[in-house]
Amino acid sequence: MNIQGKTALVTGASRGIGRAIALELAHQGAGCLILVARNHQRLDEVAAEIAAMGVRAITLPLDLTDIPAVRIAAAQVWQRDGPIHLLVNCAGVAHQSPFLKARLPQVQQEIALNLMGTYTITHLLARRMARRREGRIINVSSLMGKVAAPTMATYSATKFALVGFTHALRGELADYNIQVTALLPSLTETDMAHNLERFRWVIPTSPAAVARVLVASLDKESAEILVGWQSHLAVLCSRIAPGILERIIRATAPKAQALRFSSVGASQI
Repeated sequence: MNIQGKTALVTGASRGIGRAIALELAHQGAGCLILVARNHQRLDEVAAEIAAMGVRAITLPLDLTDIPAVRIAAAQVWQRDGPIHLLVNCAGVAHQSPFLKARLPQVQQEIALNLMGTYTITHLLARRMARRREGRIINVSSLMGKVAAPTMATYSATKFALVGFTHALRGELADYNIQVTALLPSLTETDMAHNLERFRWVIPTSPAAVARVLVASLDKESAEILVGWQSHLAVLCSRIAPGILERIIRATAPKAQALRFSSVGASQI
């Protein structure tokens, strides 16, 4: 997909990986960026950076867990600013805790945003893309969508679900000339990561690096795009030596018994 002059909608665009993706798309010549997140002020700041590049930026403050509001906003933005050629689903939340001490409201929040929020906006925009027989959808999952980790059970579950969602859509939407890909970054230096108990020996990458990988992958038809050598190594190990990988993860993970509760907002691992 050539992004030159195209319109892209990016969720979770107010910070972290979503912000970096929006800026990289603008830098690479996108014609219009529609920025979606809950924080109006942060969205305005990102929009100002994009506008300084000479690219049109539209802010859309929106809670993706509010399904009626998402339905209305999707219809309005397509009619007013569409067609949308690229959808990047990057909004997400993570709560880190031992599973036996998990708090149900936090579990529900992760599922509601990471999975149902992504599902809802994708369903609404994909229907319109299908009528035009043109579009590209990127679901930002995580390495934890391929290799699950202790203390991140619900987050891992939602990211595994996004990988399955991506593969299902690839089969269904290919006949409409819509390509669907999952992006799987490893630990990334975002606001979220700063509030998590780190896994030992994991080297974080930057949001800008993740964004560059995403934009570089737009002309490829791969089902999954891994970011960084650690991700490639972990996925390879999960295929050829899953028992060894499981022992390594258990050795490097934060100790559940001593873990302080840490909850963080819209960003990604």
